[in-house]
Amino acid sequence: MPKLIYPLTAEVALQVASNLLPEDRREVEEGHGHDPNVVIPLASQLGDSVYFKAPNGEIAGAAGVHNQGQIWMLCTKVILKYPHTFARESKRFVNSRKEKLLWNVVDKRNALHLKLLRFLGFKFIREISYGPNNLSFIEFCRVQSISAGAGVVRSRGVRSAPRGFSSESKK
Repeated sequence: MPKLIYPLTAEVALQVASNLLPEDRREVEEGHGHDPNVVIPLASQLGDSVYFKAPNGEIAGAAGVHNQGQIWMLCTKVILKYPHTFARESKRFVNSRKEKLLWNVVDKRNALHLKLLRFLGFKFIREISYGPNNLSFIEFCRVQSISAGAGVVRSRGVRSAPRGFSSESKK
């Protein structure tokens, strides 16, 4: 299987920012009050950030972890062409993390991300009013279980992409 996860560079981050899914662009701009063309390249310089390639070489998205477990992910339309591959690679990235707690907030309107977060094993904590426009966001987290004595991070295997996470769900 070809390598599909790479360290995020500022140049790739700008490509991701320029090709975001509309829901992801809306979340960054309306929900957080940021310009994706500024914050995604900046994120490439903070913490541990990666990008995902599709099997055809196109850039599918970017993700990272900073601030002691604050995880983020933004996607391009390429994920709609390769939903199962993207879900598996996302799972591989999340399972590789050493932090005991991964957490953040997600725009309640971003149905695709909510499905992906469920698939990745995140739990939804509560709905909050967030950002400059006081939109409905959902806090989420994932606690990594550590095997007693072995110090090994355990997680379930990947079986399939979440229901509805496919190109058929495009509108």
